[in-house]
Amino acid sequence: MGKGGLGNMMKQVQQMQAKMAEMQEELANMEVEGSAGGGMVKVVTNGKHELVSITIDPEVVDPEDVDMLQDLIAAAINQAREKVAETQAEQMSSLTGGLNLPPGLNLPF
Repeated sequence: MGKGGLGNMMKQVQQMQAKMAEMQEELANMEVEGSAGGGMVKVVTNGKHELVSITIDPEVVDPEDVDMLQDLIAAAINQAREKVAETQAEQMSSLTGGLNLPPGLNLPF
């Protein structure tokens, strides 16, 4: 790789780092909803995978079947987390799509 090629690649990496920081800020502020039981349990998480809120339809609260409610809450949280991960992967793909990086290169961010 010539000197100009390396310099150009370094500029691309710096631009990507700046875009990455901006993207991380956007992702941290986004909110994603997950639901289970036909929407009877809804959770909202942010881009940091932190739980923001839980909404439970009173009809699903059955003292005789607490296990079902626990399962629905876990399923809704997992769905929201998957949505966050998918969004992050899509953003990362769009960020690195134009950069010709060697296979296996680990970037410092």
